[in-house]
Amino acid sequence: MRPMGATDSRQSPDEVMANGEYPLTRRDLAEIAAMIYSDAGIYLNDSKASLVYSRLSKHIRALGLKGFRDYCALVSSPEGAPARREMLSHLTTNFTRFFRENHHFEHLRDEVLPQLIARAKSGGRVRIWSAACSDGQEPYSIALTVLSMLPNAADYDFRILATDIDPKILAQARMGAYDEGALETVSPAMRKQFFREVDVAGRRKFQVDDRLKKLITFNELNLMAQWPFKGQFDMIFCRNVVIYFDEPTQVKIWSRFAALLPEGGHLYIGHSERVSGESKNLFDNIGITTYRRIGKTPGRRA
Repeated sequence: MRPMGATDSRQSPDEVMANGEYPLTRRDLAEIAAMIYSDAGIYLNDSKASLVYSRLSKHIRALGLKGFRDYCALVSSPEGAPARREMLSHLTTNFTRFFRENHHFEHLRDEVLPQLIARAKSGGRVRIWSAACSDGQEPYSIALTVLSMLPNAADYDFRILATDIDPKILAQARMGAYDEGALETVSPAMRKQFFREVDVAGRRKFQVDDRLKKLITFNELNLMAQWPFKGQFDMIFCRNVVIYFDEPTQVKIWSRFAALLPEGGHLYIGHSERVSGESKNLFDNIGITTYRRIGKTPGRRA
């Protein structure tokens, strides 16, 4: 595999990869791919040219730039740091829904939470991490599952950490207000108990109850950066994220997750993902994209 940003010598860097108001050349695409790989570990190849064009062309227009050449120059400069963060927001995928891949929440409810709830009731600590939480539907789904079994969970040392690289999507997650269509996968009983209708800028929304918010802390976190955690997690949800990384980055992420899980801890991943590398020996695949940590953690790395 060539390094990100490298161009085959037989290919013209000026070849247009996507055309429109602002032609996107191979050189532009390579520079953008190198930056997004460096910043977030996301791997973009030539097949993503149309996606890059469609997501960034409006940003270029809003900035008043002449095209992708000027845009690349801006986002690679120190003064272009805010625009580079915007680029990251535009190029990350934030598709999610409540109780997505519901078999994970069924496993959580039936196989994992009973012992964690017993621990919490006896004064123990319970920690859950929703990595790449997008607009909050995943961590709120976890909280709904917890509260369906332990209504006063917030009274115990029972907490959910939800992180994402995109500060804009995190702001939406903290607000916790969703269109009615987003609640299609939430049971009527849960909708009635944990959501209330609100008006947000003239639009009808449904906002999560404070009982859910009390369980969750939302923080900005780049999975490629240093992780500031002092303790381990009983389970980690990181679903449909690692698929956007190249294989070396995936292997590194699995290893870092393994170091944060105690023996018996659980890892839930996306439907197209599989734990790879040496970390395969640290997990038992106990269900559909559901893993349990085996063996002692040799030394936590984060």
